Amino acid sequence: MTQLKVYNFMGIRKYALVFSVVMLLVSSWSLYSQGLVLGLDFSGGTQIEVGYKQPADVGKLREKLEVAGFESPVVVHFGSETDVLIRMQGEPDQSLAERVYQVLQADGEEVELRRVDFVGPQIGEELRDDGGLGMLTALAIVMLYVAIRFQFKFSVAAVLALGHDVLITLGVFSLARLEFDLTVLAAILAVVGYSLNDTIVVSDRIRENFRKIRNTSAVEVINESLSQTLWRTINTSLTTLLVLLALFFIGGELIHNFAIALLVGVGIGTYSSIYVAATVMLAMNVDREDLLEPVEGELVDDLP
Repeated sequence: MTQLKVYNFMGIRKYALVFSVVMLLVSSWSLYSQGLVLGLDFSGGTQIEVGYKQPADVGKLREKLEVAGFESPVVVHFGSETDVLIRMQGEPDQSLAERVYQVLQADGEEVELRRVDFVGPQIGEELRDDGGLGMLTALAIVMLYVAIRFQFKFSVAAVLALGHDVLITLGVFSLARLEFDLTVLAAILAVVGYSLNDTIVVSDRIRENFRKIRNTSAVEVINESLSQTLWRTINTSLTTLLVLLALFFIGGELIHNFAIALLVGVGIGTYSSIYVAATVMLAMNVDREDLLEPVEGELVDDLP
């Protein structure tokens, strides 16, 4: 049996810490200074679904609407290339759909107006607040779960790693001025679940090795634990990224930002599972005594 090669992950933890701090500062600055580009779900507006008999060029349709005086229309394929979804931000207007429909018919094209939806600003504000509350609740539940299953220091490390992933993903959307809507929020919640799963696997191995390996420093135990789970982490991340790349390139414009959020989140989540969570544990001086199970009739202090 070949001996496991142990990589010195924690040897560069200071560089990883600087990298994380820089990303967090840039993300925080962008979110504070320019915020997110909120989609129709959060800002309110009108959504119009139309159908063509021939494949529609969304670029030309977008240009046609802008020339007609409509400000920043979002035009994407919805399902097939003959189905088009048009989104207009602002106060819902009953006459807006009819005016858009007239512009689309101006060149004599046969267009079918299929559906018109309105999202008021009050509903959008409620969705935004409920989404933020849902994310905070998820993080609180995660912290409680990890504290019960492992130990308080592990729960703090897990939640900080998740917060790190969420903030950087939001920062990317803010810096790139990508639209943030309910699909992106769903992607971020999925990132929380993905990152948590990776962190739980690593934490479980760290706990097991702390109990099994004696007379060894915490850095060495964590390095061995990370090395043991390395290929599992790489395989999981690569297979997930392959699916997400397929969604990004051939999934259509409607889920483009959804795929971007997951790509960024999975990438940064894999990194944080290795460096952020483990670095926080070391900073909190996690040791073997934190994880020992008391043995009936035997004092923990008597264990070598």
